[in-house]
This record gives sequence, structure tokens and C-alpha cells, in this order.
Amino acid sequence: MDFAYDARTVELRDRLAAFLDECVYPAEPVHAEQVAAAGDPWSRSPVLAELKAAARERGLWNLFLPDPRYGAGLTNLQYAPLAELTGRSPHLAPEALNCAAPDTGNMELLAEFGSAAQRDRWLKPLLAGEIRSAFCMTEPEVASSDATNIATRISRDGDEYVINGRKWWSSGAMDPRCEIFIVMGKTDPDADRHRQQSMILVPRDTPGVTVRRGMTVFGYTDAPHGGHAEIDFTDVRVPAENLVGAEGAGFAIAQARLGPGRIHHCMRLVGMAERALELLCRRANERIAFGRPLAEQGVVREWIAESRVRIEQARLLVLKTAWLMDTVGNKGAHTEIQAIKIATPAMAEWVIDKAIQGYGGAGVSQDTPLAGLWAQARTLRLADGPDEVHRASLAKRELRRWPTPA
Repeated sequence: MDFAYDARTVELRDRLAAFLDECVYPAEPVHAEQVAAAGDPWSRSPVLAELKAAARERGLWNLFLPDPRYGAGLTNLQYAPLAELTGRSPHLAPEALNCAAPDTGNMELLAEFGSAAQRDRWLKPLLAGEIRSAFCMTEPEVASSDATNIATRISRDGDEYVINGRKWWSSGAMDPRCEIFIVMGKTDPDADRHRQQSMILVPRDTPGVTVRRGMTVFGYTDAPHGGHAEIDFTDVRVPAENLVGAEGAGFAIAQARLGPGRIHHCMRLVGMAERALELLCRRANERIAFGRPLAEQGVVREWIAESRVRIEQARLLVLKTAWLMDTVGNKGAHTEIQAIKIATPAMAEWVIDKAIQGYGGAGVSQDTPLAGLWAQARTLRLADGPDEVHRASLAKRELRRWPTPA
């Protein structure tokens, strides 16, 4: 197995690292100040617009899409180290490159399953970064870790569909530039449990759509996702041509969308852990406690060594998963996708926690990025399927390999 990055990946990685050093890291405190001054926690800062323009000028735009008609044409394996770098500044870098969830998954969904008219109307402006989108799947009244529980109704009425239901954790919906919702609901409650659901496009300004509130994550707005919202859909009517794919295909489309989304999160989590470890090492070398640097304290060295081991393990598993997705497809890499979804958030959470401990009070304050990094890592043990669901599914898959007694 060749662990070296190819020439194109190395070139893009160097270019992206320079962009982070020269533009993104210096913009982090500016972004925080501008959002605070705006008085709207979900407002988009002027410095973010400047970062987007700079990223496009440097050829760092839509790197996540493997289809060269829409993006950079990179494989998952090529994109992995780039997404990892963006994870070092997860509140700014992904959106600056137009590589932030939920738009990434929504663009992939439209590229693969959308009609020509849907791609022209919604995919093009998303690719250009002119608008943002939301993904509306999770519901407050049911256990949405089982997607077949979803109760929102999508009913055919002549040339229209009528949507009724309530969603929450609808990623992207609080962004003031969000113009389109991708909504999952039931079109046929009597069909097979995996054929009951469909996906439909709902413009934000459609009558009957009410964004009730923004959902915070441990008190954070959870950028760059554009804010998660609780949304009511009351007798919302959209044209029948807004259906994505066929009736009953919603569950399959959701699974196809979530596979790449899961690995993208894991790629960024490795970068989040790397930044936390870097900050811990810098702190340990400069901070004196009980007459000597923290770096000379045995427990701190244990944290640092264990962090390096855990990061490397997770990175290798993520890279293997990316390679499998490129070579045998998402379905063939299902076991590994579930494995990284279990392992990588837990790894990042552990590493960031140790960095917070090394910083003491500063680690949980707004003066370092560590508290925000920890909140994101902890949240990703729930998002795109909780740990327990992935563990149960992974165990079933493993058990099927050994059906007879030893």
C-alpha cells in the first residue's frame, strides 16, 4: 500500500495550508468580533465573504465534488488531506472553500438525483456560493436515529405536493442566504418501511413554512452549518416536479447522501484533533507550573503521546475508507464508513479534552478555539446517526460473516 499523496494532492495541500496561515487563522478573531457586533449570531461576517473571494482566486473552491462537471474532480482519497486541513478551522475554512455542510451533501444529492431543471435552478447557485441550503430530516416528535420513523407527510394533490410536519436540527436553515430546503417525509405510509419516504425541494419563502427558532449546540450557533432550525410545514404546496427522484426513493437517497457526509466530517475531525494537539504542545512548552514547564510533567507527556497515537490510527482508517469508496463504492465501504463514524469523533473529543485541560480556564473560554472544537466533536457522536446505531449495525454485519459454529 502506498501512503504517499499524489502530486495534485500535494500541490493543493500546500496551497491550502498557505491559505490557512495567511488568511483564515488571522480572520478567526475578526469573524468573531464582526458576528458579535452584528447582533445576530447567525449573520455572515464581511471577513467570510473576503475569504471566499480569496479562496476562489487561489483555485480552492468546491474541492469536495468528485464530478469534474461540478467540482474539482478529486477522489475521496485526494480530498481527505484537504478536508483535514479545513478541520483545523472548522468555523471558517470549510465555508470559505464552499465545502461546508449541509451544502456539500445537498449539492451531491442534486448532482446525482436531481432533474436537469432542479440542477439548473438550485445546484448552479449553490456551486457558485450565491445561496445556501438546508437539509430537513430530523423531527422532534420521533426517534429520528431510525429514519423510518419520520412522520412528516408529503401528499400528492393533482400537480402539487402538500407538506405537513415539524422538523428540527435542520442544518443550514438559519443562514440568511438559505433559499432552499430539502425535506424528507412520507408519501406512502403503507409501503415497505424503506419505501415510504421521499425527498422534495421546498423554497424557503413558500407559504406555510415557518422557521420557529434556531437551535444552539452547547450554546454555539454551530457554524459553518448555517445554524440548525426548528421548522413548521403547514399545508405547504410545491409543484410535483419538486420531488427529487421517484416517490419512495427518499430513504435510499438519504443513505447515499449521508455516506460522503460522514467521511467528510471524519476528515475534518482529524484536522480538529491536530490543531488541538498543536495548541497543547505550544502551551506545554511555554507554561510553568510548580517550578517547571508543563511539558516536563509526566501526565502531560502521556496526553501528548496518546494523542499522537489516536490521531494516526484515525487518519489511517479514514484514508482506507476513502480509498475503498473510490475503488469499490460507498456500499462496499459501508463497514469502514460506520467504523470511522464511531472512532473518529471519540478520538477528537478525547484529544481536544486533553488540550482544554492543559489550558485550564483558558481552554473553556472564548480566547482559544478549543471549547468550540470540543462541542463540534461531541455533537458528531449524534449527527448522521448516533454511535449506538452504527455499533449495532456494524455488529450485525460482522456476525453475518460467521453464521456457523467454529
